[in-house]
Amino acid sequence: MRKRFLPLLFGIALITQPSASYAQNEFQVVESVRENPDNEPQPVHPLPHARQLMWNETEFYAFFHYGINTYTNKEWGDGSENPSLFAPTAAPDPKQWLEAAKSAGMQGGIAVVKHHDGFCLWPTATTSHNVTASSNEYAKATNIPKDFAAAAKELGMKYGFYVSPWDRNSGYYGDGTNNYVEKLFIPQCTELAAYGDDQFEMWFDGANGGSGYYGGANESRSIDASTYYDIPNLRHQVHQLCPNCVMWGVGGEARWIGNEAGWAGETNWLIQNNGRGAGANTEGAENGWLWLPGESDAKATTKGWFWHEGEDVLSAERLFQMYLETVGRNATLILNLPPDKSGKLPTATVNRMAELGNMLKTRLANDLAKTAKVTVSETRAAGAQRNYEASNIIDDNKDTYWAANDGSTSATITFEWDNVQTVRYVTMMEYVKLGQRVKNFTIETSENGVTWTKQGGNIKCTTIGYKRIIPLNGSTSSSYSTGYKAKYVRITINDSKACPTLHTVSIF
Repeated sequence: MRKRFLPLLFGIALITQPSASYAQNEFQVVESVRENPDNEPQPVHPLPHARQLMWNETEFYAFFHYGINTYTNKEWGDGSENPSLFAPTAAPDPKQWLEAAKSAGMQGGIAVVKHHDGFCLWPTATTSHNVTASSNEYAKATNIPKDFAAAAKELGMKYGFYVSPWDRNSGYYGDGTNNYVEKLFIPQCTELAAYGDDQFEMWFDGANGGSGYYGGANESRSIDASTYYDIPNLRHQVHQLCPNCVMWGVGGEARWIGNEAGWAGETNWLIQNNGRGAGANTEGAENGWLWLPGESDAKATTKGWFWHEGEDVLSAERLFQMYLETVGRNATLILNLPPDKSGKLPTATVNRMAELGNMLKTRLANDLAKTAKVTVSETRAAGAQRNYEASNIIDDNKDTYWAANDGSTSATITFEWDNVQTVRYVTMMEYVKLGQRVKNFTIETSENGVTWTKQGGNIKCTTIGYKRIIPLNGSTSSSYSTGYKAKYVRITINDSKACPTLHTVSIF
């Protein structure tokens, strides 16, 4: 399911798109003199929209590829499939999907409700190519968006939907008119947005043309993706209904990390230049002009995105490695769990998710930093209603943070315990509401406070961003080693775009 990004023309996007609904419109002029009673650091632009910050906080969530391909043993249907091929052997159970995801430590999920074949898993008014046209009794009663949203709310999880912009069934697609976008695509997205105003993400794959059924034409059609989907209007309409819904991929508010293997670059900026430059997806761009955080999509199973007979589930160790190489590298991880023909996740998948959840709890739950004495090389002066003390980084409050002084681009943060501890991981989080800053850092341990040992092996200790997790042994594939004995852990920020800010440091 290769992703092909649809580039957005920057000038056109800013002119045609209402500022309230476009996440990149944070290009404010920073005045040289401004009221600042709290003495907050000047922001480093570009900045995230509030919905992008909330999206980043989801961190780890599930992908559920389910649809007519589940029953045809395909990955991409061509749109000619008879709706009766969608034939669940039981009532599809989105609550069971989400329960498994929650057991793995995930915060939410995205349900595929329309893939490239154009078959809709809800009774849409836009096309007859949907569940109501199937002869299967379970299919006729299926409404995945409705049931998925209800289950997520019941479980206290975030939710959203995948809807393919490319539609190989519709005769309108690529017919030289605006009919497809105006009569199907935007109305379908609007229907989905109406299933809950608290959706956190709407997922648009980058596939944008090729061969297909197209209402019986059975030909190849291509479109100009930069203009065809009327993204400014789509974004505006969805945000009116779901103000906190990030539009992934085609929507231009979060980027594909650049592979489907569950890893991001060790250097990874939350900013980018809309796909321009080497490593633009996996690493972002240090001097980018768009806030465009990365999402890594990966499969938990050994075959396709959709369920296939005989597939296995990856080991918990391999999935934990993916977590370290995505969430631990300033990206989010959306992990695919495909339901089978019964409309449920296989038992093996359910069991593996519980195993992964227990592993995450065991390895990344006991935060030693909370019991340490924290000292810093410098502390920014407090303002009227805010301080920047070192204690802010261990107070479990994302809205408080430590900050250095203006003009400082380096600093040290030291953790000290009364007794020697065994340490394996260090997690750091910048206060990215004011922009991403850190460019280089070092982590060291000591048993006596005199002799220090650099940790992290050959890992590139460059960016931090929303979150960075460093295995102190330098390996993500065998990270849970015997650990290191330490009475002190020292983080040195060697270089930063402006005075560094950290809102959380955890040590495990």
